[in-house]
Amino acid sequence: MDAKRVVDLLYWRDVKTTGVVFGAALFLLLSLTVCSIISVCSYVALALLSVTITFRIYKGILQAVQKSDEGHPFKVYLEQDVALSEDLVHKYSDVTLVHINSILKELRRLFLVEDLVDSLKFAVLMWILTYVGALFNGLTLLILGLIAVFSCPVIYERHQKQIDHYLALARNQMKDVVGKIQAKIPGMKPKTE
Repeated sequence: MDAKRVVDLLYWRDVKTTGVVFGAALFLLLSLTVCSIISVCSYVALALLSVTITFRIYKGILQAVQKSDEGHPFKVYLEQDVALSEDLVHKYSDVTLVHINSILKELRRLFLVEDLVDSLKFAVLMWILTYVGALFNGLTLLILGLIAVFSCPVIYERHQKQIDHYLALARNQMKDVVGKIQAKIPGMKPKTE
């Protein structure tokens, strides 16, 4: 899936397609809150099989009654090549490897305190995440993240000026607070931009 299609999906350019993708993903995540992943996958597979078997039988009966010779109703899909190409797998594995390596380098830098301010920011973030983890489990955060991914771009697109204004104010406040903290810590010099 190319980037333009993803953007169109997140900005609800085609409401029907986005609604189906969002609804299916939300249904899957909500199902996982009730049942195990094995049960959810089994139920989804059974539902899909029920639909395809019913449709196949219906088309077979219709062909027998009309005495037509249309053939298998899923013939077009059965003849399509569904194998992944080696080039595609190598491309995405290379991209994944680059991201994993950059994450490992950044974690090494933060945990081994290459820059004290960045390590302290990371520590504060981890401390905040302990409270988030106490309030929400991972699945709830995935559901909230999915809802945010499908709603924030549209909200930002509609109210961009106001959001940018308030983000600039918050960014300036954070810079002031970080500057004051750096001024209070002996030996710390604020980063020059």
